Amino acid sequence: MTIRSFPWAKLLVRKIEKGPSLVPRRHTAYAAAVAIPLFCAAVATPLLVFLDLANIVMLFLLGVVSVAVFFGRGPAILATVLSVAVFDFGFVPPRLSFKVSDVQYLVTFSVMLGVGLLVTQLTSRLRSEAQLAARREAQSTALYEFARDLSGALQTEQILEIARNVINQTFRVQSVIVVPDSKGRLNPQAPDDHQASNSPHLNVMDIEVAQWCFDNEKPAGVLHNFMPSSTFAFYPLISPMRARGVLALFCQQSERIHMAEQSNQIMAFAALVAIALERQHYIDVAQDAIVHMESERLRNSVLSALSHDIRTPLTSLVGLSESLAISKPPLAPHQLEMANALHEGAMKMHELTSTLLEMARIQSGKVNLNLQWQYLEEVVGSALRACRTTLASHEIRVNLPSDLPLVRFDAVLIERVLCNLLENAAKYAPIRARITIAAKTSNGMLEVEVRDSGPGLPVGQEQDIFEKFVRGQRESALPGVGLGLSMCRAIVEAHQGLINGYNASGGGACIVFTLPLGKPPDMPSLDDEHEPEHRGTND
Repeated sequence: MTIRSFPWAKLLVRKIEKGPSLVPRRHTAYAAAVAIPLFCAAVATPLLVFLDLANIVMLFLLGVVSVAVFFGRGPAILATVLSVAVFDFGFVPPRLSFKVSDVQYLVTFSVMLGVGLLVTQLTSRLRSEAQLAARREAQSTALYEFARDLSGALQTEQILEIARNVINQTFRVQSVIVVPDSKGRLNPQAPDDHQASNSPHLNVMDIEVAQWCFDNEKPAGVLHNFMPSSTFAFYPLISPMRARGVLALFCQQSERIHMAEQSNQIMAFAALVAIALERQHYIDVAQDAIVHMESERLRNSVLSALSHDIRTPLTSLVGLSESLAISKPPLAPHQLEMANALHEGAMKMHELTSTLLEMARIQSGKVNLNLQWQYLEEVVGSALRACRTTLASHEIRVNLPSDLPLVRFDAVLIERVLCNLLENAAKYAPIRARITIAAKTSNGMLEVEVRDSGPGLPVGQEQDIFEKFVRGQRESALPGVGLGLSMCRAIVEAHQGLINGYNASGGGACIVFTLPLGKPPDMPSLDDEHEPEHRGTND
């Protein structure tokens, strides 16, 4: 049998579950502790002729239990002592005196006092357990409702608003939630008129303390080791991946003990806010990725359609311009010059449309790569021969180790990558500048580098130049529409490689792309090739 099985224990639990508003005040409880033993004495006095003193003792113990159940430990102890005194004075002979005629009544007094104190202790323990259970139930309910409200938030602003309102109501304090910007710096948002009246203001020092809390993922401020003199308690919003912000609670001096008792619950609320913010972050990332993919697909479709429709009339225009230049009788010099200019412009447009079509096919995954095991030196040589006119006014240096392994790639596409990189280098580098082609193996990849001595890449845009229609110098007299490097990236990524650009320490731009090495097939030996012939001769 446990304490909770007694009827008075069940009554106590039900009483505590009703809430603290029904608990009597301190002076009322002690007044009841005095009145109840006197009431028991008044009831027992006319019954003294009918009841034995042992039954009178039970009546007083019933009063002690009632005080313990309804008024707590302190009043119950007072009721116990007072019951012993009233019983001795009014019922133990000689009556109306504290003298004891028989020593056995001392045992009665001791047992009565011990039983009263024991009942008081058990009742107080049950009261504490019931209060703890009720508090835990309230905390669990609050966390559940808070998590339910956060799950319905669709924007970061909604999450912050719900979190502020629930935390303010639950802990009866003013709160501020600060989230970082893209650079990891906390940026307090300016509250609107409604929030300004309910939200405390963070000064420069408070923001620095919050930044320390965010960077170190440790609580700070009131009740903590770092900056305990602050008027705020700062709790990091730690999600499974990283910190998502800081929760700042404004603590007055009278609220600090209450805050210390609820520190664990505050951390639980902060964790829920962090998880909600991380969920919203990944939702935003996924939506941005979907929008980017759809816009990229739509753009490729439009470019492919336009290029295909333009290619046919351009082919006719190229043929007509060639026929016009060689027509009989010969054209006048100025007419021939116009025909050649027309032919040159038509050829550039034809190359541009071909580039757009090829890029659209590569990025759509419709191009089947002709992957063959081959040496890089052969493709480098082919690219240099294809670009010999463009590179005629520059110094070319090739630095390829003699022990480069076989690599599996599409020779035509990789040659196109090298041609685009060499043409870009020649376009932006000054005349007679050095252009270097180098290669090496590193971490299972073949790294190919094209370096020039030009002005270099725009600072901060080293990766943007690989996007479509992005040029290193937007306002430039140099020809081009910004598709060469974008095609290079598409081809390299189709080979499961990477391409990056950076400014070399000695000046100039450096473009590096990688290709996976893999394991080349075993080369047959000369002995294996001639073995069948020897066998045939012996036979």
